[in-house]
Amino acid sequence: MVISGLPAENREFSPYTGYTRDHWEAAADGLLRAAWRWATPGGALLDLPGPPSASGVRSGGLEGYARTFLAAAFRVAGGGGKDPYGWLDRYAEGLAAGTRTPGRDDAESWPVIRDLHVQGQPMVESASVALGLRLTRPWLWDRLDSAVQDRAEDWLRGALRHVPSPNNWYLFPFTVAGFLESVGRGDAETARARRRGLGLLEQWYRGQGWYADGDGRAFDHYNGWALHLYPVLDAHLVGTADTPAVRAQPHGARLRAHLDSHSLLFGADGAPLYFGRSLTYRFAAAAAVGLGAVTGHTPLTPGTSRRLLSGSLRYFLDRGAVDDAGLLGLGWHGAHAATLQPYSGPASPYWASKTFVCLLAPKAHPLWTATEEAAPCEREDRVLALPAPGLLVQSTRADGLVRLHNHGSDHVGPDEAESAAREDPLYARQAYSTRTGPTAYGNTPDNHLAVVVAGVRSARRRIHPLGAGHGDGWGWAASWHRPVFTGGMPMVPGLRVDSVTVVRGRHELRVHRVQGAPKGSRAEQTGWAAGPADAVRSALHPLHGWDARDEARAPAGTAFTPWALVPRLTAEAAGTGLYAALASLTAEPDPAPLAAAVTDVRADADGIEVRWAEDGSLTRITFGPLAVEHLATRPVPPGTA
Repeated sequence: MVISGLPAENREFSPYTGYTRDHWEAAADGLLRAAWRWATPGGALLDLPGPPSASGVRSGGLEGYARTFLAAAFRVAGGGGKDPYGWLDRYAEGLAAGTRTPGRDDAESWPVIRDLHVQGQPMVESASVALGLRLTRPWLWDRLDSAVQDRAEDWLRGALRHVPSPNNWYLFPFTVAGFLESVGRGDAETARARRRGLGLLEQWYRGQGWYADGDGRAFDHYNGWALHLYPVLDAHLVGTADTPAVRAQPHGARLRAHLDSHSLLFGADGAPLYFGRSLTYRFAAAAAVGLGAVTGHTPLTPGTSRRLLSGSLRYFLDRGAVDDAGLLGLGWHGAHAATLQPYSGPASPYWASKTFVCLLAPKAHPLWTATEEAAPCEREDRVLALPAPGLLVQSTRADGLVRLHNHGSDHVGPDEAESAAREDPLYARQAYSTRTGPTAYGNTPDNHLAVVVAGVRSARRRIHPLGAGHGDGWGWAASWHRPVFTGGMPMVPGLRVDSVTVVRGRHELRVHRVQGAPKGSRAEQTGWAAGPADAVRSALHPLHGWDARDEARAPAGTAFTPWALVPRLTAEAAGTGLYAALASLTAEPDPAPLAAAVTDVRADADGIEVRWAEDGSLTRITFGPLAVEHLATRPVPPGTA
């Protein structure tokens, strides 16, 4: 279902998407109307239909209130207080009802905020409530009865006094404290929460605009919709021009740096990269683009920003993200259980409301008055290496596809052992794209190098980056990991895999050195998972070390297809071995076979050389120590040095 009430397309002003600011307002209103049909009589809880998350039904009702409040707040604040549908009156009534007797088991009371391990989800929602109140202060908070204000403060302060998850959650009390200080209710407790949040951000910043989500190496969409959004929006709401201390903070410059790479993670169809957890938040992936446009911390032109924003919103509205009741469902396009986490409940998808931050730009803002321009992936083939997070971005103009090669992001905390109770498909795979998703747990993993010992396939858990770089039309990234095994099978001592990905155009050279493989084991390399009726084509071609090939079935499918095939290469493994293959994912109608992409391959246990057919250039990879070279051999034009 597409949201009803959307205006007609404007292809002259928005040649790529047809969407204008009016479409954004209508989308926000449509989502709010549908969600409010499920409100309790006092409006404190929005109990959307569906199975509850691990935090329970009451927490889910608060989630419905808080996350939709964000959309309403951006909508009204961006319109200078204009509220044609009376959204803020509803949220004011709900705030009064929900905070009257927190923790009581009645029709309206909000759950109290507790520690993470004691149904801690309300702490997440406190940030959305606080941010909504801060954005709409003149039209909501300032008009509340003082008793309601006091009750709201008491409830919100629970976020300052309890233990968050050791990641972006520390920005929730930071945001609550920022609101309380903005309305004259700050004290030592709020100052401590803000210092703590900003201090942790400094520890988590890795460079190139990327934060780790906690003390480990989790790099994903939380960069945009949390780790950048909260501090940059906080500074914007304080008013940097009048506050030198805020103006000196580095967060705006970091957002600008982040958008250099983040803007490449959207395909020509508008899809954001399918990578990492909480993907049911969908078009929240574009929130950082809107935030950059609103605050001025962006390298993108207004027309490019709107192209990315509207492309992402329209991508999901056109593909079943909104169900027949007008609600954002749990999944990606439509329902998709493998996209979800245990904390996902019926209202969880409404963190997508964060992308409506773009509405803080008024109608006369260049974001809305400029003509749409092409997205970065539509302009030229791009290769961008990001050594800080250990990622390699590859996009091709001919099909608008974006691929991410992961050599640095995992979801293993620093206090966790490397043993694998089960793999995490959303982080563990070698590569992700805007047109494919990982296969579900239990199916053959796509884009994976496994060592199979005693019939058990190894998993990739903690990823150790070895470097990344790019040149003219090519790039590389490398990492190593210790294969671990599911089902209680112990780790094999001395077993290690070093992996290198080199990309040129649509081609991916994947090279692995396996050390310490026990006798009788096998190596297994898989490619991209694609459905038989998909418009994308997946191919995998052996170059060195492989002795068999086939296709594995993935009957549980992916977020993009209900059933998938995964190309696979296998070989015997014992001791040290080198394995190389070419992979490709393309939507071009008649791609040349991968076998024609290279003319010569020379390899031994320490490295490999591959000569490319297109221009005769040579890629050389050696291990111990790692070195990656790409040597151009094009003829030098006469008269040039």
